[in-house]
Amino acid sequence: MCISFTFCLLCVFPIIIIYEVYPIYGRSLLLAPCLADTPAAHVLERTVLESRVREVEEENRQIRLQLSQTQGTAAQPPDGNQQWGASADTGPEDVENTAEEKNNHTECPRSPTVQKCELIHVACVCAGHNASRDVVTLVKSILFHRRNPLHFHFITDTVANRILSSLFQSWMVPSVHVSFYDADELKSEVSWIPNKHYSGIYGLMKLTLTKALPSDLSKVIVLDTDITFATDIAELWGIFRKFTGVIGLVENQSDWYLGNLWKNHKPWPALGRGFNTGVILLYLERLRRIGWEQMWRLTAERELMSMLSTSLADQDIFNAFIKQNPVLVHQLPCFWNVQLSDHTRSEQCYTEVSDLKVIHWNSPKKLRVKNKHVEFFRNLYLTFLEYDGNLLRRELFGCPTQASPESVQLQAALEELDEDDQCYDFRRERITVHRVHLYFLQYEYTPTGDDTDVTLVAQLSMDRLQMLEAICKHWEGPISLALYMSDAEAQQFLRYAQASEVLKNRKNVGYHIVYKEGQFYPVNLVRNVALKNVNTPYVFLADVDFLPMYGLYDYLRKSVVQLDMAHTKKALVVPAFETLRYRLSFPKSKAELLSMLDMGTLYTFRYHVWTKGHAPTNYAKWRTATTPYKVEWESDFEPYVVVRRDCPEYDQRFVGFGWNKVSHIMELDAQEYDLMVLPNAFMIHMPHAPSFDISKFRSSPSYRNCLSTLKDEFHQDLSRKYGSAALKYLTAQRNI
Repeated sequence: MCISFTFCLLCVFPIIIIYEVYPIYGRSLLLAPCLADTPAAHVLERTVLESRVREVEEENRQIRLQLSQTQGTAAQPPDGNQQWGASADTGPEDVENTAEEKNNHTECPRSPTVQKCELIHVACVCAGHNASRDVVTLVKSILFHRRNPLHFHFITDTVANRILSSLFQSWMVPSVHVSFYDADELKSEVSWIPNKHYSGIYGLMKLTLTKALPSDLSKVIVLDTDITFATDIAELWGIFRKFTGVIGLVENQSDWYLGNLWKNHKPWPALGRGFNTGVILLYLERLRRIGWEQMWRLTAERELMSMLSTSLADQDIFNAFIKQNPVLVHQLPCFWNVQLSDHTRSEQCYTEVSDLKVIHWNSPKKLRVKNKHVEFFRNLYLTFLEYDGNLLRRELFGCPTQASPESVQLQAALEELDEDDQCYDFRRERITVHRVHLYFLQYEYTPTGDDTDVTLVAQLSMDRLQMLEAICKHWEGPISLALYMSDAEAQQFLRYAQASEVLKNRKNVGYHIVYKEGQFYPVNLVRNVALKNVNTPYVFLADVDFLPMYGLYDYLRKSVVQLDMAHTKKALVVPAFETLRYRLSFPKSKAELLSMLDMGTLYTFRYHVWTKGHAPTNYAKWRTATTPYKVEWESDFEPYVVVRRDCPEYDQRFVGFGWNKVSHIMELDAQEYDLMVLPNAFMIHMPHAPSFDISKFRSSPSYRNCLSTLKDEFHQDLSRKYGSAALKYLTAQRNI
């Protein structure tokens, strides 16, 4: 059924007037009953509300009457001559048969075609760290099957915006556009609705999409974050070409809206079994034309007078609206939203699992849901969960792609490389764009009031996971960790972290995944990811295989004040030691450490293989020092330091093993940072198997030759950047 613009004004205008004339309704009386606490006031409230209910019911009756009268004469939609609802002469029995045919899984009607390069729009509400992870799996399943350009529209909170914007920018998938909309700007539209659903206010945001999304966007597919696609989303988009109604939904497959799940169960009103809003086709243009924003609000206010709150967030309001306006819904075949909730009838949606289109993990049990095909569903989900996202960076054949500035810049850098250069792989690694998922786990940080806070910054790969619990026990302050992992390893890490009581109880640790790509470990790129996502004024640049002394966090904060780091350029050196024992009685003081050093239980770090790396710390002086002392830069010095957050980043040309920290200390010195050794601080390196990169360095002459070439180029760049002051680094290197 189609509605002309003239009719739209006739049916919506009275609603707007009523809404303004009775501002007390749905605001003062419904949401703030405590304001009227006298018996007389309660009687008055009840009288006004009952009167208002009758008025609303009469308005809805008139709207439905006008809708049915205008079905045959309304203007046609711009993209075809389909009607919006069932025809005017379709009786209840015919409508029921039509719905039955649509849900009959034994018939597979041919999906409406979609033009080859037609842009498909997808909207999703996403808030918080967990939902952001779910979105990635959803997007992977869509990208895996897709053959059309996509435009994702995300309504996000601040956390999800930061995570997803960084992810998509680094993902660089061709023919994928992404837009973000601030959920905070929409909260006032739905914050007045009491909602018991665990999704909170964000579970109501889909009601605001006509307002949130661009006014020239005519239609959109709306998805929950717990959706997995088993087919090309273009098939779902193609249904718009035969669309009847303004809202496309799949019938609810649980008994929730039948009201028989338990004694006194009273769900919101719904048409039959009701509809599930995990997958929605929204014809935005038509919704705006019928005054959707006023209509859903009126529906919600009417029902809340008796229901008091929603149980299933937006789904309750959508269903109450459809109950009053059934001609506006287009019922989708149920394989477009196979719901794995409790008490589900989802098995009636398909004969073979190959018939499935969309799987909806809408049970609180998620992957543990009971279903005879749950293993198939679980394996399909896990396939996308652990799928290498780099493989989805493929061009769409035959579709023109508007390259992003980042991809243009990357292509230009690639063209400048000489493939015959023996160090081509090293140079290629420097410009490789790695996917980055910031704040992979829940992160909470409350700033200290004195601006002295310090974040421990480190990077690691899968083989160093065992260090995390120990570090968290030794360092109580905030931590920023970048983890270099594959998609599958990231999920293993997630399970490891969720099973660890120590890690679960630490919310001030930011875990940032840098996804694997290429043949080298991009150690300095990974360090920079951890460094750039710090919320404190100061950073302690460490390695994950070191344990800080107990109390180091508080000691460093005091040292920041003592050495006036807010107004001076200083790098505070934390002396490094090591043990060759896997089990160590960790020293609780400097005196205890010195005793262990004398007994041979501990050693100064790398004294026997790379003395130059830490010799300038002057361990002999440190033994008796009681105040911080300054040391001079020397060639190959690579101490662990505390600096201001705005320090230089690590040079990303150095990958794998060799010169990654040396080059950073060199640039700190070039920027005239004073190197100050702390007299009562220490950290201890714990033993572990050699890394793959150090083995490659030792066994490959070409690796060592290329590292030497990169060193020379780094020196030249320093000279260009810092002038004659940088000559000492080149001279020192030649004297070795």
